[in-house]
Amino acid sequence: MPLVRVAGAHEIPEGTGRQVVANGKLLALFNVKGEYHAVDGICPHQGGPIGEGILEGTVVSCPWHFWRYDVVKGHAPDFPQATIRKYTVQRQGADIMVEL
Repeated sequence: MPLVRVAGAHEIPEGTGRQVVANGKLLALFNVKGEYHAVDGICPHQGGPIGEGILEGTVVSCPWHFWRYDVVKGHAPDFPQATIRKYTVQRQGADIMVEL
């Protein structure tokens, strides 16, 4: 699968996230203790922008209805059956790359 550059490492400070677009796909990219994680950028609940949510530890809250997802595990901490797609992330020098 191809790797696509989505951001520079300096653009995502530790403990934050943001929306990014890779090959036309909206993703949410997070920096958890220096490790980068990417998930679908659209909340499966009602389509909110996951990357604009507040990251607390490994859990992001969707800004629309506060559904919570663990960006490392790829599911809601309170409802493991509520999953969100994760993507493989690699750091190559100063670039953050996502496998699509």
